[in-house]
Order: sequence, then C-alpha cells, then structure tokens
Amino acid sequence: MSKRLTISLFGLILLAVCAAAQDTPTEPAPQPPVPAFGTDNPTLLPASENPPISGLDLPNLEPHGAPLSYLQAGAHFSESVDSNIQNSLGGSSLSTITRALGSLELQRLWSNYDLTLDYLGGVGYYQATGLGLKQIEELGVNQKVSWKRGYLGVRDAFSYQPEGTFGSSYGSIGATGAGLAGTSTFNGGSALGALGQVPRIMNLTLLDAVENLTPKSAITVTGGYGFVHFLGNELGTNAAFIGNSQISAEIGYDRVLGPHDQGALVYGYQGFQFSTGVDFHSHVIQAMWGHRISGRMDFVVSAGPQFTQINNLLTTVNNPTAADTTPPCVLQFTATSASLECPENDLRISAAGRALFRYRFPKASLEVTYDHYLTSGSGFFAGAESDIARVSVSRPLNRIWSVYSDIGYSRNSRVSSLTATQLAGCSPSLTNQNPPPCPGTSANVYQYGFAGAGIHRMFGHTFHAFASYQFNDLTFDSSYCSATVGTTAGPCNRTSQRSVGTVGLDWTPRPMRID
Repeated sequence: MSKRLTISLFGLILLAVCAAAQDTPTEPAPQPPVPAFGTDNPTLLPASENPPISGLDLPNLEPHGAPLSYLQAGAHFSESVDSNIQNSLGGSSLSTITRALGSLELQRLWSNYDLTLDYLGGVGYYQATGLGLKQIEELGVNQKVSWKRGYLGVRDAFSYQPEGTFGSSYGSIGATGAGLAGTSTFNGGSALGALGQVPRIMNLTLLDAVENLTPKSAITVTGGYGFVHFLGNELGTNAAFIGNSQISAEIGYDRVLGPHDQGALVYGYQGFQFSTGVDFHSHVIQAMWGHRISGRMDFVVSAGPQFTQINNLLTTVNNPTAADTTPPCVLQFTATSASLECPENDLRISAAGRALFRYRFPKASLEVTYDHYLTSGSGFFAGAESDIARVSVSRPLNRIWSVYSDIGYSRNSRVSSLTATQLAGCSPSLTNQNPPPCPGTSANVYQYGFAGAGIHRMFGHTFHAFASYQFNDLTFDSSYCSATVGTTAGPCNRTSQRSVGTVGLDWTPRPMRID
C-alpha cells in the first residue's frame, strides 16, 4: 500500500505542474537527436550517426531537427471494447475500458549534459465486477554526461500497470521509453504475456558508457538492474505469480569495418533471483555484425554460446533407498508412493542471439526484431528460454491521415520444473483458489501472440484521433491440462483469447521551448 501511495503522490505532483500526454504509435512528440559527444564537439558528431552496435543507442532514421530544449504536455482519452476483460483462460465477457491519462515530457540540453524525462499517469476504469478503477503510472529518465571521446548514460523505465504491457491493446499503455527504445530483452524489466488483471510494478535501470579508443574502435560497458513485482498476487500471498529481480552486465569491443559496416565481440552476464528461492546465472559470448545506411537502414545481428548455471535445482529420485536419504536431500511421501528431492547445481549450454532490422522507405517505416535469450518467465515460470519476434509498420497516407500495424509473438519454455514440495497442498491451476494456486504454472511452454492495426488522423496541430483493433492469444501447452486434471470442474481451458477495439482522442499542444 505504501508503494502505491508513493506512486500516486508522485503522479499527482507532476500532473499538478501540467496536464499530460501519452505518446501515440504514430505521432510522437518531436525529439531531435541528441549529440552523442556533446554540442561543443561538432567534429565528432558523425559518430552519433553510427553508434557502436554493442551499445544501447540506435541511429536515428528520421529527418534531423535542430537540437533544442523543450517542455511538452497534453492529455489523452480513450474508450475500448474488450471481448475478455478479465483476461482469463476460456473467458468471454464483453465490456469496456475507459482511460483518462496525462503526461509531461521534458528535454533539457546543456553543453555536455543531456536530460530527457517522460511521465505518464492517470486512471483506467474497467467495467467489470471486481475490477473498477485502476491506477496507471509510468516514468522514464535518460541522463547523459558527454566528453570528447564518449559518454556516460543513466536510464530508467518504471511502470505501475493493472496488466501486462507486451502487445497491450492500442489505446492502453506500453512501457515508457526515454532512451530504452530498441533495448533487447537481455537486460530484463519486461513481461512477455499476461493472464488476468494483476497489478504489477516493473522497473529497469541501466548504466551505460561508451569510450572511443580510435576513430574506428570503441569499448562499451552496460550494467542493469530490473525487477517485476505482482502486488497482492505474488508468491507468499496465496497467489500464483512469481516475482523476480535480474542483474545484467555487458562489455563489448567494436570495430568499424567499412563505410557502412561494424563488427563487435561482446560478453554478457545475467543473474536471476525469484520469489520461489530459485536462482541461476548465465554467461553469453556473442559476435555481432551491423550494416547501416545513414537515415535509411539499420541491420544488426548477433549470435553465440550461452552457459547457464542453475543453483540448488531440486531433482526427484523415485523409489529411493535408505542410502539415498542423506542430507540435504528431503524424502517426500504421497498416499501411494515416496520420492526423494535433492538440490543439485546444473550447467546447461545453449545458444543466444538477436537480430534487428529497421528501414525507412520514402513513405513508410518498418522495424523487425528477433531475440533469443533467457528471460524472467513473466510470473508463470521461474525463468524461461524465450524466442521473441515483433514487426511494426507505419505509413502516412497524406498530410493528416496515417496507418500503423504491430504484430508480435513470444514462445517461452521453462528453465526449472515445479517439484513435489512446491506442488504439495496447492492447485497447479492458475484459476483455482481452493486450494490456493501453486507458484507459477505447471505448464512447460506458453506462447503469446498479438496482431493489431489502426488509423490516425490529425485535427490541426494539437488534436489527434485514432481507431484501432488488436487480437491477443495466450496458450499453455498440453502439460498444463495434465497437471490440472481433478483440480478444476469441467473441461480444461489453456487458452486466453482477447479482441480489443479502441477509439481515442489526444491533445498535444506545441512544445514550449526552454532557453
């Protein structure tokens, strides 16, 4: 409750300063590129057009504007019709969601210091029993300190949401960017699929530095800390979802190979800690290659081996003998059998990688991403091996009309299985409350996909209207039903499908310049 009160007070203070605006998918506020090496070093500006591929920054494919400091505010209102507002397995309950939001965007440039801040806050009213009014808060911060040959950046993306944000319906809120756009899932702070209306706090803090050794070589260092907490629905409060925290680190060496090509060698580390007590660590070595054409195309691909160390992984020994029952092993009994659970350290070798492709056509923009990394498991698993793909397209039709589309898919396989101890006295069904649900879900794999499209219209310079539709699908594999037989009444539902249609109106006045 104290966390929610602090968040609410913070949002009210900023909203009292100025009414606010949500970034829409097609008409973001003008954000001129910030010089990567400080505005007093114009001789090094070309490096910002082709930043190191192992760093967090991406080249800007949009037309450049003059760097300026500004403050922009606005307000947004949207109304959605939802076919499964509870977001439940097998659910079908047509209802509406009303959102009233405000935001404040600040960009302040000094000679060697740049600050970007995005705040978004408001409420959503879910017209369904047990839901009602929900709080929505987001804050993004990006602070850079530049010097002649590089920079140090501090970035943070915070959100308090009533549901998940990966592929959330148009008109609702995704995670605030503020410099985290294009960041891969390697660093964490994300959820790949959601079930039910479960309030959650997500945060990702990144510290990154770039040092150019020569005009053709650079070193990048990135460190991050992210967490996801399910308020009132996390392990220990008689609910299913597994909270987590993650530490990440990367160090890379970049080399310019030609006018449009770069190569890099990167080492990465991931450390996961879950509310179930499970923890594991991953080490990744990747080779990277990037091909960039300034203002038009950006293509980066990376791949390499991944070494995962899982600590205290409980393994089951069926029909144990007396010789097996030695500490720290624990003997488990059921009505018909006995088993032995022993903690072991398990080393696994797999592959990891990423591909990013962005292209700016004369009248359209295309972005395609693919990631294969270990992730937090989105509350369903204590760690998952995830494949994530996403395609986004936008195109202006004329001066006032534009269209956009977004398609995404994630496939997530659990890293560690639930044991007899974790399953004792609980229900492996996420929807069962008597007995209370077990931590996470008993499934071994879940898949989440979404597809949506919308149209956008400008009314003058300050008002924008949009209409959109999106379809969402979350499916657990058949092992989910195998574990829930006898614990649920009727047929086993392992799929949640959701159709959302949204109309909205945005008010985004001209930015106020700050000298």
